[in-house]
Amino acid sequence: MASAKSACLNAAEGAGRVTRADKARSFTIARAEACEACAAVEIAVAAGDADAAALEGGAALGDRFVAMMTALIR
Repeated sequence: MASAKSACLNAAEGAGRVTRADKARSFTIARAEACEACAAVEIAVAAGDADAAALEGGAALGDRFVAMMTALIR
């Protein structure tokens, strides 16, 4: 949850930045945090700590978020 929250907060921070470089830095951090959040869900499912259904919805949302951040970084 911490990584997922951090990804959202960094994306919001990037939206508030003025220069292209500052925006890209915040969006890059947001993308990395989203990847970490997706990995945490995968690990939780593999360890038996979470239901596999959580992985399906989370992975799709994570993929969309990472794609959006990637586009905003460029």
